[in-house]
Amino acid sequence: MAIGILLSGGTGERAGFDLPKQYMMAGDKMVISYCIETLEASEDIEAYIIVSDPSWQDELKKVIGDSNKFEGFANPGNNRQLSIYNGLKTLEDIADEDTIVMIHDAARPMLTVADIKTYVEACCGHDGVLPVLPMKDTLYYSESGLEVSGLLDRSKIYAGQAPEFFSFDKYLDANESIFMDLNKINGSTEPAIMAGMDICMVPGNEMNFKITTKADFERFADIVSKRG
Repeated sequence: MAIGILLSGGTGERAGFDLPKQYMMAGDKMVISYCIETLEASEDIEAYIIVSDPSWQDELKKVIGDSNKFEGFANPGNNRQLSIYNGLKTLEDIADEDTIVMIHDAARPMLTVADIKTYVEACCGHDGVLPVLPMKDTLYYSESGLEVSGLLDRSKIYAGQAPEFFSFDKYLDANESIFMDLNKINGSTEPAIMAGMDICMVPGNEMNFKITTKADFERFADIVSKRG
């Protein structure tokens, strides 16, 4: 079993959205609603919290409704990893030495119950699990950004996805060991790797894409409309 942190603190400003993308309507629901429904339906998720700006928390309570899994909110940090840390501290009281924590982005609404089960099962014998996708394009390395310095072996390069799963205690310790540098962390798995945690890579799901641009949102909205 696992407990989850659903990250929903982004503003959407970089992509030019009028409001945070996770709160935009796709079909008759907010984008984040699709993630919440999956967490509620998953037998592998025992509890979860949402990292969200306080201005959206009342609206989210309406979406969540009467849930036996929802454990409350955490406030966003100055960057994604600090938001994760706030979420970890919020869940600390209900975690024990066997707890697995799931880190997921509300802007990845195509998460499935089957994905969660696969990743939780893959945690057995490891400190964590990172779903990845192989690189399909030829990769070039450049020192200057102006000319090609060399080629990279794409068979050894992978794109990390979400959700990631970690041993709760070890992952919290990993974040606290570099707390002063959490504002420099870009990926959720970085603190785990820096701490020497055993992270297993498993195949990701290409459909579980992140809504980053307006084109991404339009793609998701189109999928929802075709599903009816």
